[in-house]
Amino acid sequence: MPGSLRTPTTRRDSRRHFCWTRRPGCGPWRRCLRCGTRGRPSSTTPEFAAAGKAGTTVADLLAHRAGLPAYTDDPAGLPQALLLDPAARVRALAAMSPVWDPGKAFLYHALTYGDLVGEVVRRVSGESVGRFFAREVAGPLGLDLWIGLPEREEHRFVPQRAVRPDPTPGQVAQAVERAGLAPGDRIATSLRASSAELGRATASFGTRRGRAAEFPAAGGIGDARSLARLYAALVGPVDGVRLLSAATVDRARTPCTDHLPQPGVLHRLDGPDRSRFGLGFELPRPGAPLLGEGSFGHAGAGGRLGMAHPESGLAVGYVCTAMAWEPSAGPDPRWMPWTEAVRKAAGLGG
Repeated sequence: MPGSLRTPTTRRDSRRHFCWTRRPGCGPWRRCLRCGTRGRPSSTTPEFAAAGKAGTTVADLLAHRAGLPAYTDDPAGLPQALLLDPAARVRALAAMSPVWDPGKAFLYHALTYGDLVGEVVRRVSGESVGRFFAREVAGPLGLDLWIGLPEREEHRFVPQRAVRPDPTPGQVAQAVERAGLAPGDRIATSLRASSAELGRATASFGTRRGRAAEFPAAGGIGDARSLARLYAALVGPVDGVRLLSAATVDRARTPCTDHLPQPGVLHRLDGPDRSRFGLGFELPRPGAPLLGEGSFGHAGAGGRLGMAHPESGLAVGYVCTAMAWEPSAGPDPRWMPWTEAVRKAAGLGG
C-alpha cells in the first residue's frame, strides 16, 4: 500500500495508511478461480493470446510465473502518462511476449500482477478490481480499505516517507549487470523497466491522481484493522462473512514455485531465502516468516504486512509510514518483537 489512513483510538480510526496492495484481492482471487487455475486468461481476454501467451494459465498469473514482470521491453519502463492509465497498461501487457516460457520459471511481478489478474476479474465480473473489491469484500466486511481512494477519504490519508533514496536507473543497471545479465538480455531489460515503473507508481501515490488510480498490485489504502479483518475473513467467518472456503484456502497456500527456478542466470542467485508463492499469496520464508508453517499472506513495500494462519484462526495486519524494510537484508527489524510475541501467544512457537 502507498500510505495509510488515520485511525482514531475510538471505535473507528480517522486516518488511513497505505498498505500497498499485497494482496487484499481475495474477491478478485475467487473470480480468477471461476476460470479455473488451469484455465487460460485468453478465454476471457482473447487479445492476451498474442505474442506467445495462448498457453498461459490463470495459475501462472497468480503465482508470478507468467513471464511478464514489466509492461515493456524498454528499460526506461512505461511512461508516467500510460502507467496511470489502466487500459494502456492492459494493452501493453497484451502486446508483450513472455520473457520466459510461462510456467517454467518465476519472478516477482511487482506491478504487472495486478493488471494481469485484474483484467481477468474485469472481464468476468464486468467491473474494475477496485469497484469489485468495494462491493464484494470491503462493503460486506465494513473495511476502511480501498483500491483507488475516494476523494471523500482524502483528509484521512497519511503519507509515507522514504528512509533512503531510491536507486537511480544507473545503479539498477549496474546491479543487473553484477547479477550476470548482459545489458541486452530481456530479463535485464525487464528488471530495469520494472524498477523504473515501480518508482513512478510510488511517486504518483504522493498525488491525488495517483491515489485515485486503481493499481491493483500496489495502490491499496487502508488501516491495519481492516487488513487484519480482511485476512480473518479468508480463514473464518467475520460477522457472518467468509470469503474463501477451507478447501480454497488450502489451494491458495499450496506452494506453486518451490519446484521452479528463477529465469535465466538468476537461478544462480537462488538461496534459502528466495521468494515462495502459492496462488496469490506469499508463503513463509526466512526473510518473511509470516506466522510460521501453514500461514500465508504478503509483505508490502516498506514493511507493510498482512497474514493469516488457518489452523489457529489468527490474522494480523501491520502498516507503517516509514518505508524502511530492505528485503535483501532479511526480515524487517520492526516485525520481529511483535510477530514473535503473537506467535507465542497463539501457541505457534517463537
